[in-house]
Amino acid sequence: MFKRVFLFLITNFAILIVLSFAIFMLEKFFGINISWYAGWNYTWLLIFAFIFGFGWAFISLFISKWMAKRAYWVQVVSISEYYNLDPKQKVVFDVVKDLAERNRIDMPEVWFYVSREPNAFATGASKNSSLVAVSSWLLDIMDKDAIEWVIGHEMAHILNWDMVTMTLMQWVLNTFVIFISRILAWIVDNFLNGEEESQGHSWAYIWLSMLFEVIFGILASMITMWFSRHREFRADAGSAKYVWKQKMIAWLEALKRMQNFASDDDSKLATMKISTKWRSGLMALFSSHPALDDRINALRELNV
Repeated sequence: MFKRVFLFLITNFAILIVLSFAIFMLEKFFGINISWYAGWNYTWLLIFAFIFGFGWAFISLFISKWMAKRAYWVQVVSISEYYNLDPKQKVVFDVVKDLAERNRIDMPEVWFYVSREPNAFATGASKNSSLVAVSSWLLDIMDKDAIEWVIGHEMAHILNWDMVTMTLMQWVLNTFVIFISRILAWIVDNFLNGEEESQGHSWAYIWLSMLFEVIFGILASMITMWFSRHREFRADAGSAKYVWKQKMIAWLEALKRMQNFASDDDSKLATMKISTKWRSGLMALFSSHPALDDRINALRELNV
């Protein structure tokens, strides 16, 4: 975790240097007074974007469990209810408990929810404040080995700090989206008005900021989804240390046959699910999960 935070801070510092240098070059050699267009002080705008981007990303992370509870009709299981669970639900609970104890983290909450979708997801603000949720249909169609693989995959997300890492990445992207959008809004607004001095934020500036944030937000989501796909390979590799990889491959093949039943849910929770519908063409850039064929091939090449 410290390594990731350090790399995150270094990355942001490098971004600030490069961006400041680029702005300096534009002002020095091309006569474009970006500092003025950015509200007379682009440094303060960047600080504002940095802070606002932080809030945007981390509020989403800290309410993720609350959002999940509102999105699904869930049954939260405690240790006192263990003996009331059916055999497959006990497998879920046992794997979560075993991996949590092995890795010395607080046991994540175990949730079950009713859905005609063979799926599972993990979320939470940290390793010690997380959850693993499993759909009723996944339990219906999978045997003990397959359930162990799925839960191992979701626990790998938690143990790899995937939720926090995704949030840090979103923070960086949010900062750029806000910063660039507002600079462009100032430039276009002042160009259209033909004013040499701005008397404050016009309605045009506000609407332009929102428009640019939508455009750059879409572009940023492609980067987020690319990282999400990369993270799925790592979660599969983590699960392969717990479950024989040939069994994982067999069940990924089975998921291919069931993929038509996956929902088209595009919510943030989709990035935490074990499988979603694969999009083709340009829409593949917005897929949170890699194609199942790619995951199968990666497992076949994995040495564990």
